[in-house]
Amino acid sequence: MNNHENSGASASARALVTRSLVWDNHACMPLRPFDTTFLPQLERHRAAGADVVMLNIGFGEMGIEEHVRVLASMRDWLACHADRYRIIRSIDDIAQARAAGQLAVGFDIEGANAIADQVSLVRLYHDLGVRWMLIAYNRNNRAGGGCQDEDCGLTDFGRRMIDAMEEVGMLLCCTHSGARTAREAMDYARSPTIFSHSNARSLKNHPRNIDDDLIKLCAAKGGVIGVNGVDLFLNDSKDASGTAMARHVDHIAQLVGVEHVGLGLDYAFDEKELDDYLAKMTLSFPAGFGYEAGIRIAPPEQIPHVVDALLAMNYADADIEAILGGNWMRVAKQVWKS
Repeated sequence: MNNHENSGASASARALVTRSLVWDNHACMPLRPFDTTFLPQLERHRAAGADVVMLNIGFGEMGIEEHVRVLASMRDWLACHADRYRIIRSIDDIAQARAAGQLAVGFDIEGANAIADQVSLVRLYHDLGVRWMLIAYNRNNRAGGGCQDEDCGLTDFGRRMIDAMEEVGMLLCCTHSGARTAREAMDYARSPTIFSHSNARSLKNHPRNIDDDLIKLCAAKGGVIGVNGVDLFLNDSKDASGTAMARHVDHIAQLVGVEHVGLGLDYAFDEKELDDYLAKMTLSFPAGFGYEAGIRIAPPEQIPHVVDALLAMNYADADIEAILGGNWMRVAKQVWKS
């Protein structure tokens, strides 16, 4: 399917998407603060039926300045297009955006490098709309271990970071973290924790995916696992179709219940930028893990096709509605404070 098309989805799937709250918990716009040319492609989320999208403002090896500059740029562009987009400040903004025909937009951060050694930055990011943050991005950092490193476990700094996140009402995410760090973080945290964009390792054996025991721990904590659309993490054939995503959704739902799975596509709008990152960020994307140019990721247009696949698996409409966005809304209501 062409990335810019939504053809082929059934009328039933499209109707279900239209009447549901649809929440993509992780999307990747270019991280260039003086280039907003891709941001109008948020309209693709709207056309696909999405009501909420969380945009990444930085990841991995990027530092404080890079995160803040990108966040300022995105906020400025969204404010200049307030007729079509609403920056999420509270849970009420989501319903208000739907009523006004706006796309609700929040922000996320992939890894504690965004705060360096300064925990007080958590509050600043939250004040500016960041609603979830990872511990680590593939490699170890001050807060904990990465999934592609010798996992050092959750550090004292990581515990202070979690305390700060819970104080302001920011969701803790264990995607990209090492298994030991994720377990220790979920054990330490008082609030539900999430895997914003992680797939099942039992279906595709890659260190970026998560074992069934982590899925069970996340569910026991009241959290949600967001299935991503990255071909490398879906299957050996690199099939990034709606059906391929639905298999991971189904595995998680069968394992821990439909109330603990959602969508976090991880779609990169600028494919050239993604290829450049894979080539230059060799710490985050080392050789031997399949990180090569041309990775395919399911775009927003695939959302109705995920629904079609779930309908073919005999999922009830109410369960699909929970997967599309109801589960993310539940944890947001539990954790967000403003």
